[in-house]
Amino acid sequence: MALRSNFEPGTSPWATRRAQWRALGLSDDDMTKPKIAIVNSSSQLAICYSHLDAIAARAKEAIARAGGIGFEVRTTAPSDFIHSAGHRGGYILSARDLIVNDIEVSVEGPLLDGMICLASCDKTTPAQLMAAGRLNIPTIIVACGYQPCGEFRGKHCDIEDVFLAAGHHAQGRIDLPELTEMADTAVRGPGVCAGMGTANSMHIAAEALGMALPGSTPVAANSPKMWDAVEQAGRRVVAMVEEDLKPRDILTPESFRNAAMVVLSVSGSINTVKHLQAVAAESEVDVDVYGLYERCADDVPLLAAVRPNGTHSIEQFEAAGGALGIMSRLRDLLGTDARTLTGRTLGENLAGAEVSDDEVIRPLDRPYGRRPSIVLIRGSLAPETGIVKLAVDDDRPLSFTGPAIVYDSPLDALDGLKRGEVEPGQVLVLRGLGPKGSPGMGMASRPVFALDGAGLTGQVAVVTDGQLSGLVNKGIVVGEVSPEAADGGPLALVADGDVISIDVLARRVDLEVPEDVLTDRRSRLDRPGSTERGWLSIYQRTVRPLQQGAVLTGREEQI
Repeated sequence: MALRSNFEPGTSPWATRRAQWRALGLSDDDMTKPKIAIVNSSSQLAICYSHLDAIAARAKEAIARAGGIGFEVRTTAPSDFIHSAGHRGGYILSARDLIVNDIEVSVEGPLLDGMICLASCDKTTPAQLMAAGRLNIPTIIVACGYQPCGEFRGKHCDIEDVFLAAGHHAQGRIDLPELTEMADTAVRGPGVCAGMGTANSMHIAAEALGMALPGSTPVAANSPKMWDAVEQAGRRVVAMVEEDLKPRDILTPESFRNAAMVVLSVSGSINTVKHLQAVAAESEVDVDVYGLYERCADDVPLLAAVRPNGTHSIEQFEAAGGALGIMSRLRDLLGTDARTLTGRTLGENLAGAEVSDDEVIRPLDRPYGRRPSIVLIRGSLAPETGIVKLAVDDDRPLSFTGPAIVYDSPLDALDGLKRGEVEPGQVLVLRGLGPKGSPGMGMASRPVFALDGAGLTGQVAVVTDGQLSGLVNKGIVVGEVSPEAADGGPLALVADGDVISIDVLARRVDLEVPEDVLTDRRSRLDRPGSTERGWLSIYQRTVRPLQQGAVLTGREEQI
């Protein structure tokens, strides 16, 4: 087998590599085998990554049994709840693109032949898919599972409950001992957040794209099913190298459309939109993912209602059939000719797929609803896009008009809430949190949850260029407004008292200020220079807009 990792004997690269690898214990036979990167984002900083080292070891054994040789390589391991503390949360989204470059250096530098990527918390899955598309070598995404949750006073309690409760504590609705007790019981083991948030949504999207093994998502961390997927992945990736089956054979406009429809059908995370767009950009696939979500939204019914968007648990969803089950329900809507990493089409993978619980994963003729849960909106305040997440059973009014109250950071907004500045009927504008503004895209959910804690959900709307929790939002919240304020978007021009109107059903968000007033404000707009250093400075200078996936520009675009 001709492998790019095998060099001509006697050459300098062959000799020096041999010296290094023989010292690591590799045999002459090992030198000629398919060389597979095991991409591991292990970290002791966050529970979502704490089990990956054991998975990497098992993957290496499985690769060896299949006739390959595995090399574990490491990347950064961002956790939203841990790494958002510094620089206004700027290290979260920006870490996604840092992981892509970590993988490029560790895999493309030594010219390895394939990859198994251990997917865990929110940014690892899109980053690994982006790297797969960029490097275009045989790759399998292995979902490493969701965490077991606890109970608080007899009721289910998970990390998102703690996040929301912290907003209530900030407004004096619950006391510190109660919040402490919740935090101490919410997480009972390793894995990602146990709801239909960004991590589980992206794991499912990877399977819908054809880049994860059929039936492998979602999965409980350290369960027999997860370990079986690791074993299968070890065998399959070596076969993919032999077959020369690459990501760009799989990542096509049809597969991206499938992924968008599956996410819509499960009321998945809004963050999947920008992540899938980024995967398309790195894979050089000409597809408008934002447009896919808009066009598919009215055609795809809601077939699952997983916490916190509904009443069922992720465990129930997995048991009912998971991603394979939901795709079997959507079979008539999906592009079943799309190729997958099995070497077979999606339709062939779905043969025999079943749903074991018609209430957890409903049939097409009995959905939870037909109103989309991910709504892309535009208007004079969001000329390119904004995004709204709706819960499955959300029956609140979907229009709002009121005067703006403007804050330039989440902390300022929280202080304003404490001072009583935010009143019913207002639209809270939170700006400067976009990819360039933070830089790195700051999290706007804390003020949203604090509004809920203050009893203002439904009475105050929110418009922001920041990102929101992938699990749930409260009230009418328009997130990821683009162009962002730091790019001179209309959000930068909003002043206290300006009237903002939001109509989710009409998919509009508008700033009702005369154009001549906005022109005058734009002429006086002050754009302070960046004070960032290090990685965030690089990210700020090179990040593209959200509609291009917020990926980093190439060299030719900077000249």
